Amino acid sequence: MTVARSVLIIDDNEANVVLLEFLLTTNGYEVRTTVDAEAALVSIAQHRPELILTDIQLPGASGLELAQRLKSDASTAGIRIIAISAFAMPADEQRAIAAGCDGYVAKPIDTRAFPALVAGIIGRA
Repeated sequence: MTVARSVLIIDDNEANVVLLEFLLTTNGYEVRTTVDAEAALVSIAQHRPELILTDIQLPGASGLELAQRLKSDASTAGIRIIAISAFAMPADEQRAIAAGCDGYVAKPIDTRAFPALVAGIIGRA
């Protein structure tokens, strides 16, 4: 029996969460969701995900601040992180990578390419 790969989605936009959750669960991933960085930290401590999908613009701490915090902590540095944002400028992707993110996806999400991107990033873990 194979164990489902675990993913945490952090986004305060319900429509985005529903879409991402659908794409992931239909591809066999176990998905948890939160709406901000503080709730994400609690979820990560309780159910360590293999991958985090985080919106950059979150209430409170940004997704990039969360990525920096997780990557600077030895106990969470190995968790893969994909930043998701409506900002689609090359500098935005560079900021996400500089913050420690392992990937970047611009909205609207290409639903055909997204599952392969996730599989590729988790596969690098």
